Amino acid sequence: MFNDIGALELVTIVVLAILIFGPEKLPKVIQDVSGVIRKIRAFSDSAKQDIRSELGPEFKDFEFQDLNPKTFIRKQLTENEDLKEIRTSFDLRKELNDVTDAVNSKEPESAPGAEPAAPESATGPASVKPDLVKRVVPPAPEQRAPFDADAT
Repeated sequence: MFNDIGALELVTIVVLAILIFGPEKLPKVIQDVSGVIRKIRAFSDSAKQDIRSELGPEFKDFEFQDLNPKTFIRKQLTENEDLKEIRTSFDLRKELNDVTDAVNSKEPESAPGAEPAAPESATGPASVKPDLVKRVVPPAPEQRAPFDADAT
């Protein structure tokens, strides 16, 4: 419950509680607060039991932590067999290296078992590098769509 409270914060809370309630009333306040916390926990547990009993036997292993979106996604990614197969078949590092090589104008590494490309003449297609940056060429005036002032 108090996982993120450090020693300094705890000392500050104790000092403030002593200053606000005084040393003689502090034990009574602590008992009251702990009683309220116990009642809230009991109410929460009974509500969870009521919800589980209303859902029926098919939801007997239902956990309320599964309703947290992060937990739900993590559980689906680790338990779903189809997603495991996709994750194992997709090599992200190889894909990133291929993209990096293409951007840096290097030849990508051939896949294992693939035949190496045959070298062609200097005027052949092997010497032509792919244009990775697409340049926008405006159309000729006769190819432009007519301008309709009413449509804008």
